[in-house]
Amino acid sequence: MANNNSAKKRIQIAERNRLENKSYRSALRTLMKRSFSACGFYQDKPSDEAKEGLQKSINEAFSKIDKAVKRGVLHRNNGANQKSRLSSALKKALESKGA
Repeated sequence: MANNNSAKKRIQIAERNRLENKSYRSALRTLMKRSFSACGFYQDKPSDEAKEGLQKSINEAFSKIDKAVKRGVLHRNNGANQKSRLSSALKKALESKGA
């Protein structure tokens, strides 16, 4: 247990940051799942509306990943890996429409 005021304050700050990071990471996972499902939906039924929704969800996820890296919630390599996963899913979905 903390013995002085500064140590107690650091414990409070660490807990506050942990909760903020947890919510940020959860929102990021939600956006990524939404993007992957949009890719699947576009593969099943390609249309202009589906393509627009797909691009919008990918852009939101990319933005959230970049912000998470900037805030220190994710390591930059982890962020790059997640963006790569999204990009490859997008490319696969767009190529399947042409085939």
